[in-house]
Amino acid sequence: MRRKITLVGSIGTTTRVIVVVAMAIVISLVRSFHRPLCSSSSSTPKHLLKSRICPLWSPSFLFCLPPPPPRSTLLRHSYSPSLSPAAAHRRGSFCSATLPSLMSTVSDDNPLLKDFVFPPFDAIDASHVRPGMRALLKKLDSDLVELEKTVEPSWPKLVEPLEKMLDRLSVVWGAVNHLKSVKDTPELRSAIEEIQPEKVEFDLKLGQSKPIYNAFKAIRESPDWAGLSDAQKRIVESSLKEAVLSGVSLEDSKREEFNKIQQELTKLSRKFEENVLDATKIYARLVTDKKEIEGLPATALGLAAQTAISKGHENATAENGPWVFTLDAPSFMSVMQHAKNRALRREVYDVYITRSSVGKLDNTPVIEQILKLRLEKAKLLGYNNYAEVSMATKMATVSKAEELLEKLRSASWNAAVQDMEDLKQFAKSKGAPEADDLNHWDIAFWSERLRESKYDINEEELRPYFSLPKVMDGLFNLVKMLFGIDVEAADGLAPVWNADVRFYRIKDLSGKPISYFYFDPYSRPAEKRGGAWMDEVVARSRVLSDDKNSVRLPIAHMVCNQMPPVGDKPSLMTFREVETVFHEFGHALQHMLTRQDEGLVAGIRGIEWDAVELPSQFMENWCYHRDTLMSIAKHYETGETLPEEIYQKLHAARTFRAGTLSLRQLKFATVDLELHSKYVPGGSESIYDVDRRVSEKTQVLPPLEEDRFLCGFSHIFAGGYAAGYYSYKWAEVLSADAFSAFEDAGLNDDKAVRETGKRFRETILALGGGKAPLEVFVEFRGREPSPEPLLRHNGLLQTA
Repeated sequence: MRRKITLVGSIGTTTRVIVVVAMAIVISLVRSFHRPLCSSSSSTPKHLLKSRICPLWSPSFLFCLPPPPPRSTLLRHSYSPSLSPAAAHRRGSFCSATLPSLMSTVSDDNPLLKDFVFPPFDAIDASHVRPGMRALLKKLDSDLVELEKTVEPSWPKLVEPLEKMLDRLSVVWGAVNHLKSVKDTPELRSAIEEIQPEKVEFDLKLGQSKPIYNAFKAIRESPDWAGLSDAQKRIVESSLKEAVLSGVSLEDSKREEFNKIQQELTKLSRKFEENVLDATKIYARLVTDKKEIEGLPATALGLAAQTAISKGHENATAENGPWVFTLDAPSFMSVMQHAKNRALRREVYDVYITRSSVGKLDNTPVIEQILKLRLEKAKLLGYNNYAEVSMATKMATVSKAEELLEKLRSASWNAAVQDMEDLKQFAKSKGAPEADDLNHWDIAFWSERLRESKYDINEEELRPYFSLPKVMDGLFNLVKMLFGIDVEAADGLAPVWNADVRFYRIKDLSGKPISYFYFDPYSRPAEKRGGAWMDEVVARSRVLSDDKNSVRLPIAHMVCNQMPPVGDKPSLMTFREVETVFHEFGHALQHMLTRQDEGLVAGIRGIEWDAVELPSQFMENWCYHRDTLMSIAKHYETGETLPEEIYQKLHAARTFRAGTLSLRQLKFATVDLELHSKYVPGGSESIYDVDRRVSEKTQVLPPLEEDRFLCGFSHIFAGGYAAGYYSYKWAEVLSADAFSAFEDAGLNDDKAVRETGKRFRETILALGGGKAPLEVFVEFRGREPSPEPLLRHNGLLQTA
């Protein structure tokens, strides 16, 4: 008999509102939320879940180029770029909110200071940031002083004015930082670097406001407390907790020290992210001899030629070169998976694992200082380490997170050992000279060859079946069936930052608009951060509605980094890139389909960090659902549907090297917790010693001595996942169990699937941060979560 492993304890588990605006919550709302939500199958950042950074793994790839954040997924922590709640819908399309008039001394031409429905992404440039932000911060500072004078312990006199005051800041600061992620320039960096300390100073002043803190306490202690809704109680309780974590209770001298630490951490995280981006951009490998790139597919050669043209080689072609390869995900992974040239693979791998570890871009001292300051911050707040600070606002505790990671590790280890043995035997059977000495730069290459041999699947040969237009059509049809919504193109309605960006409207089945989103799909390594993420632009809000609408409608954006169209071909995707799009759209759905009217806990706001990946990872499961996959897998030229036998092989390959891939994620999560709970900055053990020590139990093939992966681990040093990377596995348990409800209902029973989808929408997607995530899960599933569905999906249940 298998012993059932329960993920969490009672429903009384500590809860928190991650991205709330009230009080220090405000700080969360204005923080980044990117997902290294990369999506879990591609490179990231889910930016912060705002942008959520994606987890650093891929069932087919062994690497993931994470962006930092978890700004940030797409989902956030740390004072980084903000969530960008934008404007509202007018003339029956959007709820427009009245925006405060700003300082008349600032140019009327500054787009950041104008009233707008959608952020003017096409008009904002670096010259607008300093004057626009300073005028806005001056106005908000004045508003804060006035609020502190007049505040009363009531919803209309405290929470509503607070939400209104923060909305404009979220819109403007979010738009500016979003542009830095997708349209980076030295001028924009400089402007943000100069203004960010002033922005953080305001955040701290707000988060440490005693009058506002005391008003929240008075609400909590008043006779009216029982009459508040669950969402309102969550806002008050999380606001109080966030205020304490923001230093409101510290004595003056300690508060001053706390604020200095916070300012410095903001600066260091930004520096870390910029070093990674710059180090990634520096590498450009020019190849002129076709023999050097034997094995690379036509799509990779086309991209490499296109990159060569952009770097001045005007006559470059896919057939004859020259070709330029970079560390950008589509280029990097093509080399690692397909280049027969082992020396080239080693060169590219070595450069990748040592990014940002030498010279002026060396992130080692940045990491050391970040860890030192985080520990000092924890001590000031009365905690033993930073991991305890992080867990104070999550579902898990340090011990429960470690317990789950160890259970999953033990279930994965033997399978991972067998994975490596299988790879060695296969390479030997093919006469590979390196078979007895497989190294890190060989793993992706031989894994792909083994997968092709075992399942007769070649990812590159599958690309023609996954054109972006067909994938999006299939995705939209799926969510129509599951959740009763229509997605339609609305290009031209909102300004965009690049001609490739699409804009969409979501309507209910009566035709009424309920939300909007931007989609930026293609890689632009010269200006765009790597990875995949989702972020909010504006949240649903009753307070910020206009006279014509009862609520303001939510808006999101999704960002990916897949191969752009080459020549007359559309963007042709790998299956993993398909998973990435589904993942990020899962995040977006939770933001856009919320029915929570309290803006501070609507959509992705207020959801504990370790629960926020549930909808995104849930959506990935549908990529293996036969009807869904066959609806998107249409050859872009012939229209032919993916052959049935290939679908069956693709489904069978789902558990390919699952032990290895599970361990990889568990390594990232474990080293993150070790660095934030046990590591002593300046002690006898270096950060790389910690990495190697953790690797002994989580890597069958030990890391190279020169491996400096940590210098590019943006999730935890520039995103929102510090002492929180375990959240990917925690939420993966939740998402696998949630999908098992559809399996139990019967995936071939359309009526049952629709009914289960309706229940999923009305709980997981609708309730936002207005209820504790465990309560929401139990309301949907009828019981607490179990890791068994995850182990079963990964083919690891027998091992466990």
